[in-house]
Amino acid sequence: MRTEEQQALADAVRKLLDSSRDPWPVLCEQIGVAGLAIPEEYGGAGAGVAELQVVAEEIGRALADVPFLGSAVLATAALLESGDSAACARLLPGMAEGAITALAWAGETGWSLETPALTAADEYTVDGTAHYVVDGDLARTLLVVAGLGGEIGLFEVDPGQDAVRVTRSPAMDQTRGLATAEFTGATARRIGGDFRTGLARVRDTACLALAAEQVGAAARALELTVEYTRQRQQFGRPIGGFQALKHRMADLHVLVETARSAAYAPVEEDRSRLAAVAKTYCSEAFSAVAAEMIQLHGGIAITWEHDAHRFFKRAHSSAQLFGQPHEYLARVVPGR
Repeated sequence: MRTEEQQALADAVRKLLDSSRDPWPVLCEQIGVAGLAIPEEYGGAGAGVAELQVVAEEIGRALADVPFLGSAVLATAALLESGDSAACARLLPGMAEGAITALAWAGETGWSLETPALTAADEYTVDGTAHYVVDGDLARTLLVVAGLGGEIGLFEVDPGQDAVRVTRSPAMDQTRGLATAEFTGATARRIGGDFRTGLARVRDTACLALAAEQVGAAARALELTVEYTRQRQQFGRPIGGFQALKHRMADLHVLVETARSAAYAPVEEDRSRLAAVAKTYCSEAFSAVAAEMIQLHGGIAITWEHDAHRFFKRAHSSAQLFGQPHEYLARVVPGR
């Protein structure tokens, strides 16, 4: 159940996403979404994960290509988990105003917590290639996860230097910006100490925000499908009146609402496991709803002009983000 403040936040975000062609500057200036999770001492709102999820759900509904997940969630969480107050004081005030920062972490095969894709020869240089960098092509600053000896370190890197090459990756889902970042002896600055535990918490925060985004997109996909079945006629009546389709859409409604419960479950005492539950269940729920959207819309759903294919692509791409659902089952069901 949302509080009055959370509902007001959701309404304001939805209104701006519906009315603005370039919503990120407006979301930052009028609502402060970029600094939502940033403590007040650094110019933010000091909100929690629940408020991040409220915004993420509305962004998911609109399939908005804004750097919220990459900067306001991932990069912000990384800085806060680093425990480096000097780095936070240097970077977070600008991020609270909308300056985009991205977290370069994943290798070509995924988001490992044990073996980073990048390496650091010392505390001032990083090498390697990071894949699937969320909003990396828009970033003014890159935070890089790299192995340093037996530790995992977090580094600040200026993407404008010659030793860094960031390119937006060709993607099936064009509503989310993913980039590849190549580092060849790039100059870096170490942030905090061993980041292994902090990285796990960053992943959990990202999964919770992503789960809420998936719920929002799944709910909107179902709304559009119900609306279409009320309009499309077959045998002289709307197809939404057929009992078989009523049952299918009722099942989808239950799926969306149970996914919402999984995404918004309190996580204070069992954060890692419940984040894994949210990631697994919401990924599969959104994929199921998107598949039914395609089926129930018929041929129009696979045309470029209709939004159905966008929801379908977002469902399958977001399911892979931060690791495939089955990779999280070991934390949901021990021994799986």
